[in-house]
Amino acid sequence: MCTAVLVMGITAAPAQAAGESGEGLRGANWALKETGKDSRFRGLSAVSRSTAWVAGSKGTVLRTVDGGRSWRDVSPPGAVAEGLELRDIEAFDSRRAVALSIGEGEASRVLRTEDGGATWTETFRNPDPRAFYDCLTFFDSRHGLAVSDPVDGRFRLLATVDGGRSWQPLPSAGMPDALPGEAGFAASGQCLVSAGSRDVWLATGGGAAGRVLHSADRGRTWRVADSTVPAGDPARGVFGLAFRDRTKGLAVGGDYRTGQPSPRAAAVSADAGRTWLPAATPPPAYRSGVAWHPFGRATALAVGPTGTDVTADGGRTWRALDPGSFDTVTCAPDGGCWASGEKGRVARLERR
Repeated sequence: MCTAVLVMGITAAPAQAAGESGEGLRGANWALKETGKDSRFRGLSAVSRSTAWVAGSKGTVLRTVDGGRSWRDVSPPGAVAEGLELRDIEAFDSRRAVALSIGEGEASRVLRTEDGGATWTETFRNPDPRAFYDCLTFFDSRHGLAVSDPVDGRFRLLATVDGGRSWQPLPSAGMPDALPGEAGFAASGQCLVSAGSRDVWLATGGGAAGRVLHSADRGRTWRVADSTVPAGDPARGVFGLAFRDRTKGLAVGGDYRTGQPSPRAAAVSADAGRTWLPAATPPPAYRSGVAWHPFGRATALAVGPTGTDVTADGGRTWRALDPGSFDTVTCAPDGGCWASGEKGRVARLERR
């Protein structure tokens, strides 16, 4: 479904574990990093506080290795020439990254670089006009998946075992039937997420319910659960997922249309997505991206066009952090959190 960061790095050391005191990220906020671009960056991968990649409209890919002080335009020339929508990017380090272009038929492609974006190789081009790829995720530097909206009544998956150099379709026998109108949202690169070596989750919307599908065997078999995030309309459902480990998960979403209400826009799971509970105090509006903070056992960030919210209690309650517009958010293991979105906006989370 065609709808769909790097944020600022926390300066606190791991011993200060933001969020364990209950204060969440008080004293921290987004620091914008000038990119010089006007693309909408829905794809984001945080390698560290210093290194991050963003991907977006007009085939644009940028990379920083100095915390956002400067950005190198490493856009694939072919993607720029065709104006591809790069909605997801997964980086392994400062040199290796895999990007996903979304769209119907051949617009859905996977591109890979091993030299920091100096050159790119197209490793998959979708041959089926019925397929529309939305998101990708990696379990490690070799094993990954990409997901398409349903074809013949079921979501379609591609798998790689060589770091994105080649892709093969997975059998659909273990995939539950899709609901009428159900699809994924290519809003933040977070409709397909993984944790650990084998667990992966898929977020959906557009159908009668906003659902979350979970696989514990790298996409071979799946079980499905309703998320409590309202759907029932092509513009509503679960847009982003984040799992702290194989059990603790967050879901965010709502109605992406400007001015439309988004009640119950967040949900939480403590059992690998088998069951979901609505947030007692959810974000006040649609949110497309969500990320756990690595130094706080219960701290996470959620972002959307109308602002950023933070939770210090594992997603049960959320409070406003910043009113700026972002589409996606992610945090690196060293505590570097980044966000990105429209009009070339990229930010890093920093203490002030």
